[in-house]
Amino acid sequence: MKGIILAGGSGTRLYPSTFAISKHLLPVFDKPMIYYPLSILMLSGIREVLLISTPRDIPLFKRLLGDGSAFGIRLSYAEQPEPRGLPEAFLIGQDFLAGEPCVMILGDNIFHGHGLVEKCLSAVTMAESGRVTAFAYQVDEPERYGVVSFDTVSIRPLLMEEKPEAAQSKWALTGLYFCDRDVVELSSGLTPSARGELEITELLGLYLAQQRLDIVQLGPAYAWLDMGTHESLHDASSFVRAIERRQGIKIACLEEIALNLGYIQPAALKQYVRKLGDTQYATYLANIVAQAEHGDLS
Repeated sequence: MKGIILAGGSGTRLYPSTFAISKHLLPVFDKPMIYYPLSILMLSGIREVLLISTPRDIPLFKRLLGDGSAFGIRLSYAEQPEPRGLPEAFLIGQDFLAGEPCVMILGDNIFHGHGLVEKCLSAVTMAESGRVTAFAYQVDEPERYGVVSFDTVSIRPLLMEEKPEAAQSKWALTGLYFCDRDVVELSSGLTPSARGELEITELLGLYLAQQRLDIVQLGPAYAWLDMGTHESLHDASSFVRAIERRQGIKIACLEEIALNLGYIQPAALKQYVRKLGDTQYATYLANIVAQAEHGDLS
């Protein structure tokens, strides 16, 4: 099972901040935005990840993340000069996937909630068995998203529409998709919509027609935030700050996740912490290392 992060585009809604840098490298409270989707992949057991971005921004991602070894994973990079729809990520990543199932996540999405990891691990198992899992979340403005309608009795997906003028449901498709081995072949058969893009709703519709699609509804106990505007970016930072201050933990701390999963050892993390200087983030990681060295890491 492999992972893809789609972090392309020009981030025009965040101008002027994104004139010179990818929005996915902007800070969301105490860490870069890209940490959040990457953390979901790592928590799902994914250790081989392809990051897709623009030719301008890939060198910056490489400077931040390197080859992934600091987090005990393998990171590769691929270019998407212009955004042409979410399914294009599978086509760009065809050689990287090499016929394996995958999970694709958007680079500007935050997911949080108790039990989320278990849902992701279950979706990995389903993808390896030939099914596809997507996640849906209720929103106030469904017209901005891909929308899925459900059978009210069986809670099975019935219809998916991309940014409909009159949405039949408030359930928006989030940017997290666990896909089987057929995803590249099916994506290659798609044609651009009237918007000039390959649509994820059309791809999922093919799986729905084959009765191989599961849509997981994320209820009020979960948070899903996409950070495409100044307001949503501010909301996301405030959310992360509130959770971290109240609970004394960090959301999407890649180094801590890697240590907990056994991807890296305390000695390696201690050396990495020295590079972070005198920051609260470094202090937090230093405490994590100390706990691990004394056998207190949970």
